[in-house]
Amino acid sequence: MRYLVFVPLSVFMLVVFGGIVCCQRPAVVNIGAIFTFNSVIGRAAKVAMEAAVSDVNADPMILNGTELKLFMRDVKCNVFMGSIEAFQLIEKEVVAIIGPQSSSIAHMISEVANGLKVPLVSFAATDPTLSALQFPYFIRSTQSDSQQMAAMADLIDFYGWKEVIAIYVDDDYGRNGISALSNMLEKNMAKVSYKLPLPVQFNQHDITVLLNNSKPLGPRVYVVHVSPDPGLRIFTTAQKLQMMTNNYVWLATDWLSATLESFSKMNQTSLRILQGVVGLRQHTPDSIPKKAFLSRWSGMQQKGLVSAGLNTYGLYAYDTVWAVARSIDKFINEHNITFSASHELPDSKATRVQLEQLKVFDGGTFLLRKLLQTNFTGLSGQVQFNQDRNIVSRGYDVINIDKMEIHRVGYWFDGSGFSVLPPETLKGKNVSHSQLDWKLQNITWPGGKTETPRGWVIADNARPLRIGVPRRASFVGFVTEEHDSHKVQGYCIDILLEALKLVPYDVPYKFELFGDGLSNPSYDGLVKMVANDVFDAAVGDIAIVTNRTKIVDFSQPYISTGLVIVAPINNHKASAWVFLKPFTVEMWCVTAASFVMIAVVIWILEHRVNDDFRGPPRRQIATMFLGSYCKLTGTVCDGGVAFPIDGDNFKLHCKLEFNSYSPAALNFC
Repeated sequence: MRYLVFVPLSVFMLVVFGGIVCCQRPAVVNIGAIFTFNSVIGRAAKVAMEAAVSDVNADPMILNGTELKLFMRDVKCNVFMGSIEAFQLIEKEVVAIIGPQSSSIAHMISEVANGLKVPLVSFAATDPTLSALQFPYFIRSTQSDSQQMAAMADLIDFYGWKEVIAIYVDDDYGRNGISALSNMLEKNMAKVSYKLPLPVQFNQHDITVLLNNSKPLGPRVYVVHVSPDPGLRIFTTAQKLQMMTNNYVWLATDWLSATLESFSKMNQTSLRILQGVVGLRQHTPDSIPKKAFLSRWSGMQQKGLVSAGLNTYGLYAYDTVWAVARSIDKFINEHNITFSASHELPDSKATRVQLEQLKVFDGGTFLLRKLLQTNFTGLSGQVQFNQDRNIVSRGYDVINIDKMEIHRVGYWFDGSGFSVLPPETLKGKNVSHSQLDWKLQNITWPGGKTETPRGWVIADNARPLRIGVPRRASFVGFVTEEHDSHKVQGYCIDILLEALKLVPYDVPYKFELFGDGLSNPSYDGLVKMVANDVFDAAVGDIAIVTNRTKIVDFSQPYISTGLVIVAPINNHKASAWVFLKPFTVEMWCVTAASFVMIAVVIWILEHRVNDDFRGPPRRQIATMFLGSYCKLTGTVCDGGVAFPIDGDNFKLHCKLEFNSYSPAALNFC
């Protein structure tokens, strides 16, 4: 009986004390941070993370007495330094690494994090390819550029531009971001026509050469996707090259807003340079904790503890520390923090590389799971991760620099497009996803104009339009080539030239004759040459028929015949004079009366001002009735155009106010 009681008691003691040992909370938990201290993002992130660690350790509800210790390493924007600092942090047995801010460094040390099972939580690396299954231990606590480029593509589509020029820094961040933009634009039937990369460490000369090379190109919509630049060198150079005028459109990703927010005092000269620029900024909803932290930041600036302003990435860095701390708190309630040697690392006894000191975090998978389950409201908004290990999108603000001030002209949210209302107010409402309901406030573009720029010009190096014209042998008034000057002229050419005057930009072109001039060319052949890209367009008396409309587009006809009814004739014995059958006696009388009346009206109007209607009565009567005849016998030519007739006696009747002329009437005149 004692034996039976002793066994359960022993088991009970083992379970209880074993559980206590298993779940013993450590006194200190180490985490690391890798970023560039002396950078636009790093200056704000460093202070924000230090403040977050202080707040976590001061909060008794988090970690329950366990101290959170943060080791920060400066990588100086160098991939090689980033990998070295990552190994040094892991030697300190950190359970998570915050950062890096550079996407290129993130690609490198993500492999290290995978091998040693240390979660890597970045508050600034926005390269969309980091979300791949290749990097399972990488978590992004900021918005991916896949979301930002979707917003940029919608902005371009909202204003109707179809071609853009992308200026980007030639690294993983720049290349992959612009690649995402290209994919998004293709969905909207637009494209990145030219990609202009800059070196990672670009200088003023690089920018000048790049912008000068872009001047001869046709598109005038520039998308700038570079790292934050306090000198705003791209826009400064563009202004010197007179590229900040109303012919240009400058769009910037959120690097610009981060740069402007980091200025402790807004530089009026910088804002003057940015006149008309439109940019995106990661949306962070207003809240009481955010306002309190901004006030706290201002106090630190006044005391000289902070040299830079607080940008959006600083808010993300603060929330990232809290997300890691909350996850560690849940983790140590269930698991011990232990490290073990990796059997996958090679034996380094023969070398000075001490790889055996690198240890695998045994609980890395469990901590990663806790991080992905994070859900709380931070300074930047709701902190929650989706299935791609990216923070749930909060949308973007659309900003416009005008009159040396930054104006928020609207918001973009994935699924609802552009709105003048913030995304958080639209949640739970029946929001239309139609582009017809998208709205933004008025934007002032470069040059101070509010009208939406056209966004393109005829490229300086573009070839002129090749316009095919038929070389006719008859009825050359439509289009012909002068034998002496070889100049192409005619009524159709006059119409084209008048239409080109209505186009608000210069269109270079050249006429190319089709046919030998001895006989009328095949119009079907001319149309096929347009379809086959031999000619860019064709001008002439070209009839709009069904088989031609299937391969080319036509402009609106100059003259239309109106409604025409074709009816069969039942009488097979009808002669060539069958067309006279519809004419009754009454119709002949009306036609004759109209003929005389028109002749009299023409004579009354022209007798006083036109010498052709003076002279002997016989000449005046002949002129009157010839003019009336030309008017009454007008028909529609092939192609629906009329043309003027030269001649001293019939200038009145050959002006363009007459609707049309038949070949018979023209020969008669």
